[in-house]
Amino acid sequence: MQQIPSVDLRDFLSDDPARKQKFVNEIGKAYEDIGFVALKGHFLDDKLVAGLYEEVRNFFSLPLEIKEKYEIPGIGGQRGYVSFGKESAKGRSAGDLKEFWHFGQYVSEGSKYEGAYPENVEVPEVPKFNSIGKEAYQMIEKTGVYVLRALALHLGLDEFYFDKFVKDGNSILRPIHYPPITNEPQDGAVRAAAHGDINLITLLMGAQGKGLQVMNNAGEWVDAMAEPDELMINVGDMLSRHTNNKLKSTIHQVVNPPRELWGSSRYSIPFFMHPVSDMSLNCLPETVDADHPKLYEDTTAGEFLHERLVELGLIKK
Repeated sequence: MQQIPSVDLRDFLSDDPARKQKFVNEIGKAYEDIGFVALKGHFLDDKLVAGLYEEVRNFFSLPLEIKEKYEIPGIGGQRGYVSFGKESAKGRSAGDLKEFWHFGQYVSEGSKYEGAYPENVEVPEVPKFNSIGKEAYQMIEKTGVYVLRALALHLGLDEFYFDKFVKDGNSILRPIHYPPITNEPQDGAVRAAAHGDINLITLLMGAQGKGLQVMNNAGEWVDAMAEPDELMINVGDMLSRHTNNKLKSTIHQVVNPPRELWGSSRYSIPFFMHPVSDMSLNCLPETVDADHPKLYEDTTAGEFLHERLVELGLIKK
């Protein structure tokens, strides 16, 4: 496979059962083959996307001493600012060439998960940053719910199987700034080293131009470039575990641009859709048989997330 398949969520949302099934078949096949799709027909409108990018650029252009006020110790970078070079891919010592921000869950009133997550961090220097971030978070989360409903049907589960796990889940919206590269990167550092995502699915908005690459089944790197109206959506390790690797969590990376483009910034905004911490990630019985023996030990989403954050260097054991 040399390119990422494109699907349209409006097929799934239509009243036509044939169109809905077509979407289920297409996204299911894509996630079994390469683990990535480009999705049209999502719930983010152009005005919201443009507004979010403007506020993200405004935040990252603040002086470093102001941004560092919002780097909160002791929470593994789950909210607020994470400064340049702090995060590295699993198994890598070189820090990725990026700085980023985390918006987290807006827990519904009366939920048993109230108080379970760190508070979102307000940035008074950029007045619209938090309000637009919240709106974008909720529209991307809504999109993710429908993608997971389609995948539930593909797996032979009840359509709404995932709903209870992602409502008030530990999802993260991460605006990333890859600054201009001013010196030869050390130790082979790239903007984001080859990795698989931790979560159920990742919904990526606005990766501008080339940079994101996906490894196909032949071990070749394929450029993953969404159209302006598309989200790039991939399977994470949690969903891969839960489906006994029926749905593929694909290794991907963000490579450095050609030297002549080192002087330019790159922005990208992924949404990491996490379930609540007590969700079981045990392999679904529907995905285990004589030809597909159980590949993973039993665990919960919370246990698995903690293990991975330690591996990434964001929290200590």
